[in-house]
Amino acid sequence: MEYLEFILYGVIQGLTEFIPVSSTAHLKVLSLILGINDPGPSLSAIIQFGSVLALIWYFRNDLFQLRNQSSRNIFDFFLYKKLSRSILIGTIPIVLLGGSIKIFSPYFYYEFLRSNLSIALFSILMTIFMYLADRKKNGSVNFINHNYFDGFLIGFSQAFAIFPGISRSGITISTALLSGWERGDAAKFSFLLGIPAIFLTATFEFISSFNELYYFRFYPLIFGLISAFYSSLLAINFLLKFYSANGLKLFIFYRLIFGVVILLNL
Repeated sequence: MEYLEFILYGVIQGLTEFIPVSSTAHLKVLSLILGINDPGPSLSAIIQFGSVLALIWYFRNDLFQLRNQSSRNIFDFFLYKKLSRSILIGTIPIVLLGGSIKIFSPYFYYEFLRSNLSIALFSILMTIFMYLADRKKNGSVNFINHNYFDGFLIGFSQAFAIFPGISRSGITISTALLSGWERGDAAKFSFLLGIPAIFLTATFEFISSFNELYYFRFYPLIFGLISAFYSSLLAINFLLKFYSANGLKLFIFYRLIFGVVILLNL
């Protein structure tokens, strides 16, 4: 049963990290529905590393091309290439906002923001935000002609994804659409921006919850990471293809039902 639980944690994490429905909210709520323990921030953080590896693997060709187009010096790569700089700039807000809340207001985060009421309200608010974005006509901003403020704005919105129920991919893609991005590049930029953001968030939670790690057995945890890796790959591939053809409508409808059902069961 322990192996099955960790596999389920990994599947839920992987599928909901990149589909715009909020992974943290689903890990908490679906765990209750399935009758298994809430994995909590420490275990969730460890399993998130599987999603980070999936992102790097899926976009390995893009990252390799960016690396080749830059200097052989890794510092120059991150500092001087336009897209890399945008990703770096876009990562700053989540470091500042997320770090400030989790360091100075941990009780507020764990007791209020992770509550079912908070998750439900943020899910419904995201429904409205995604609906407005989905109605926006396909824009003209892309990887080539975007400016650094575009990267910062999307990164600023990403910072609010530390609130369970917001959804990192949902808020970043929606912000990009409202800012006039092309649909395809909006989703791709969201995923690339997620590599440092998810990694830093997972690392912070991992370090802050290090003392709790002795509760988890090694081999079930490996199964959880593997299931998170493969389910993340499926989710990334599905979203890029489905979203390009159908937009965000399905996820908007789902998020509304998800939030309302939680409110009705408080």
